[in-house]
Amino acid sequence: MEVHQKKSYALITGASSGIGEEFAKKLAKKGYPLILTARREERLKKLAKKLKTQVIVIEADLSSDSDRNRLIEKIRPYEIGILINNAGFGDCGAFTNTRLEKEMNMIEVNIKAVHFLTKKLLPGMLKNNSGYILNVASSAGLFPAGPYMAAYYATKSYVASLTRAIAHEIKERGKNVYIGCLCPGPVNTEFNAVADVEFALKGISPEFCSRYALKKMFQKKTVIIPTLTLKLAVFFIRFLPSNIMIALTAHQQKRKLYR
Repeated sequence: MEVHQKKSYALITGASSGIGEEFAKKLAKKGYPLILTARREERLKKLAKKLKTQVIVIEADLSSDSDRNRLIEKIRPYEIGILINNAGFGDCGAFTNTRLEKEMNMIEVNIKAVHFLTKKLLPGMLKNNSGYILNVASSAGLFPAGPYMAAYYATKSYVASLTRAIAHEIKERGKNVYIGCLCPGPVNTEFNAVADVEFALKGISPEFCSRYALKKMFQKKTVIIPTLTLKLAVFFIRFLPSNIMIALTAHQQKRKLYR
């Protein structure tokens, strides 16, 4: 089947591995020209050679204000039809034991970069009355808190809350623009090594996660949860007092620390 090249570009952050890489492969097959960004330029270039579409590679560290601004300047000539805010990482441990520097970088990437790129690109989409923004959050962002991954849960709560609020504003304006958040549980990526954690639950593949997410994105689902187990967990959260839910979450996180 012939793939017709789209006019607008898909910008994917954190595209050098895992879910980001899979998003790139799938959107390339749909005919989107791509702008891929991550810190590891060589990985991006290697990926770009495999994709049968136009690919622009921009090396950027999204924890840096200057790199975020440089990225915006570099993409200014292009019409962005899809933004996937995928870059992010986590950390695990008691709040008093985790490293402040790592947590500050986490806040820069997980929160500030998502906020910044959404703020910069959404107005153009609203003006064109078309476009998609998918913010990769986590099922962690739908829970009241996450002891032993406190900072990570907090960053993903920000992403989920921001996304749902913007989605409502867009709906009230009657615009044909989408924003949603992907909220998976464990995914088998490099996240585990970076967060220094081994998940108690079995992870899903990046290929399945990205395929499901794009399907629901094009169907304009605001909160995307890829697995039935987590859908049920999120559903039952509303019936439990938050202190009990936080205690249960703490128990689950401690299992990661001592496995």
